[in-house]
Amino acid sequence: MTAPLLAIEDIHAAYQSGVDILQGMSLDVPLGGFVLVIGPNGAGKSTLLKTVFGLLGPHRGAITLDGKPIAGLPPHEVKRLGVSYVPQELNTFPHLTVEENLRVGGWTIRKDAARLKRRIAQVYEIFPVLAERRRDKAGSLSGGQGRMLSVAREMITEPRLMLVDEPTVGLAPNLADQVYELLQTARKAIPTTILLVDQNVSDALRHAEAVVMMNLGKVKAAGPVAEFGEDRVRDLIQECLLG
Repeated sequence: MTAPLLAIEDIHAAYQSGVDILQGMSLDVPLGGFVLVIGPNGAGKSTLLKTVFGLLGPHRGAITLDGKPIAGLPPHEVKRLGVSYVPQELNTFPHLTVEENLRVGGWTIRKDAARLKRRIAQVYEIFPVLAERRRDKAGSLSGGQGRMLSVAREMITEPRLMLVDEPTVGLAPNLADQVYELLQTARKAIPTTILLVDQNVSDALRHAEAVVMMNLGKVKAAGPVAEFGEDRVRDLIQECLLG
């Protein structure tokens, strides 16, 4: 059996002592996979991504990337190891140009000027609209283009794993479809593995390969996407809400 790219085992994490948000969370993400994490509000989904990326330190359990322990490492070290994080809010600088934002996204490879230049050129090939607007301020982009830039920034370093948190929040349905297409494009172009947290369950299910349902900081159900029809998802969420 092939070892997972990301392995999370019995993780406990809290924002304040004595109040664990993650309460024994375990999860494997296969190399090249597209894993969707769903669950009711407060289940710990976003906390999971922050813990993997090092924004929150676990006080128990293990996290390994390609077999190497990363639990408790600071975010810049996790990023150097090949993990990128796309938060709910746009992670762009509105007063910088599109290209300046892409360069900021490549800060970990900034000393290799040739590689950075090559990666920016490749991103422009993948997303021509960003090439057209490379000299425009990021704050002038539309909502969909802003999300595109957020994803493209994280593609610059060719991450092995992309952690994506609620990428369609506040977007119209047609723009949400574009975001999922962006993630699939990133997945194939780099290529990369995706761990996605999303409340837009019905649409996200069409793109994922595996699903993890979280509740109260741990896994309630998990399996291939074929096992998570809308009826089952609705029943699981109802069980979570009713306790």
